[in-house]
Amino acid sequence: MRIMICGGNGQLGRDCLRVFQKNNTVQAFGSLDLDITSQELVEKMITTVSPDVVINCAAYTNVDKSEGDAELARKINALGAGYVARACSAIDVPMVHISTDYVFDGKKELPLSYAETSATSPLGVYGRTKLEGEQLVARNAEKHMIVRTAWLYGAHGNNFLKTMLRLALADSDRTIRVVNDQYGSPTWTLRLALQLEKLVMVKGHGIYHATSEGYCSWYELAAYFLKKMDVSHSIAPCTTAEYPTPATRPGNSILDNTRLKRGEINRMTGWRHGVDLFVSRYRNDLIEECSSS
Repeated sequence: MRIMICGGNGQLGRDCLRVFQKNNTVQAFGSLDLDITSQELVEKMITTVSPDVVINCAAYTNVDKSEGDAELARKINALGAGYVARACSAIDVPMVHISTDYVFDGKKELPLSYAETSATSPLGVYGRTKLEGEQLVARNAEKHMIVRTAWLYGAHGNNFLKTMLRLALADSDRTIRVVNDQYGSPTWTLRLALQLEKLVMVKGHGIYHATSEGYCSWYELAAYFLKKMDVSHSIAPCTTAEYPTPATRPGNSILDNTRLKRGEINRMTGWRHGVDLFVSRYRNDLIEECSSS
């Protein structure tokens, strides 16, 4: 198959390229190659490439910054996604669109989780623009898959785990305070890319949740990761109230991979298993990268 990836330079886009190019012809476009906020450019590129499947990983993902940059966030997360959907529909090819746990308000009691059919209620600009993007994709592309995921980390780009490692390496005696009352499922981008490959193979349709199995708090994730990395560190839990941010974050971001399980196509594994493999494969590279930045 011919696969086209939008947002190909991001951490998920890079791992999608790695996974899909093993058995397919893949063309990946970063934001400098393809501005998805331009309907004309999107239509021209998708028509020229003439792919069998388009995977849209492009997104404005800075949750806090989006609060003061709502217009750009909407252009990328909502309108841009809609342009990709229309272009896919015009040449009758399926679109895979990546969405987020932020479409929910996170107010469910633990350990309750959100299924694909759960009512959406985003708390901020990022979640609202991603939800609008979902709606535009569903409205404009009959052949679509919307895949909601959460708490992504990978070898490429910036993420929470790398931030924790940088802080620990910079000063192992400094106590890192990490929020311990927000819960979710840390998800390795490589594992998610493998799940997307499976969804494309079975020609899935509609909304899917795809996160690691199990859940933890940000503090629990940081403590587990730094211990696995075997670096000296000092870490302490704090509350959301003690660590205010511009954007309000969901307290409960636990998604249930309901449709993947029912369809017997769930390739997601436990979050600890993902972190273990990630560290085993990239420990030296991560230390080198985070020591020099």
